Amino acid sequence: MTVQGAIVGLAYGPVDLLEFLRRAGLDPDTVALDDAKLIEWRGGGSTEWG
Repeated sequence: MTVQGAIVGLAYGPVDLLEFLRRAGLDPDTVALDDAKLIEWRGGGSTEWG
């Protein structure tokens, strides 16, 4: 996962993603994982995890 171009780690699920967003200064309780203005998904989407 990258935040503003910097690699911050690998998210294995939504909990990991929300933690990275929290560390970036966002409130995880108000983030919509399908918000295309906030999150750019590559090779999947908010409901697809390997």
